[in-house]
Amino acid sequence: MPTLAQDLWSQMAGVYQQILRHPFLQGLTDGSLDRAAFRYYIVQDAHYLRSYARALSLCAARAPAEAEILMFAQHAAGAISVERELHEGFFTDFGLSADDVAATPVAPTCQAYTSYLLAVCSGGSFAEALAAVLPCYWVYWEVGKALLEQGSPDPLYQRWIDTYGGEAFAAVVRQVLALTDRIGQDLSDAERRRMRAHVLTTTRYEWMFWDAGWRQETWPV
Repeated sequence: MPTLAQDLWSQMAGVYQQILRHPFLQGLTDGSLDRAAFRYYIVQDAHYLRSYARALSLCAARAPAEAEILMFAQHAAGAISVERELHEGFFTDFGLSADDVAATPVAPTCQAYTSYLLAVCSGGSFAEALAAVLPCYWVYWEVGKALLEQGSPDPLYQRWIDTYGGEAFAAVVRQVLALTDRIGQDLSDAERRRMRAHVLTTTRYEWMFWDAGWRQETWPV
């Protein structure tokens, strides 16, 4: 019988393959991505990570044991640190101030994704919350590894690839996958079905987030 993580990856795998083929990621590795699209993406990602940190804090509050409370609290703090350190470096490259970023409206896909995360993490079970936040960990790790093998001729894009393809981020993701398999030992079939549904939805949102960056999405009205 597959572990819970393996079961959930089977839901994510098809969308993940489409993510790897997306022109946004292809443009990162061959250096052809329009800088305006990357600028859009990092600003929206800063908005996203603040809400993701809140979602992780909700996971910490609902976690069943002290070790998981500590882990998710640390990961929430880490999401804020990434937002400050990685993005502020990119913001400097683009001549963006903190006020410029704060004044940029949250785009439709970012709003929808973060709203879904916060709704599941506040209203669902701990297992459901874990499923909702899992793709942001796992997809970024897999994307980082895949892109690291290819590299990028653009130093700016290579810096982004190095962050998510590196061992420090891998260690974080492995913690979450180990927890996933531990809780999977005692889940009902109904709970597993709910987790599969959430993990598929947020993996789709991951694709949509990169696609929004590619299109530089705005509100239609």
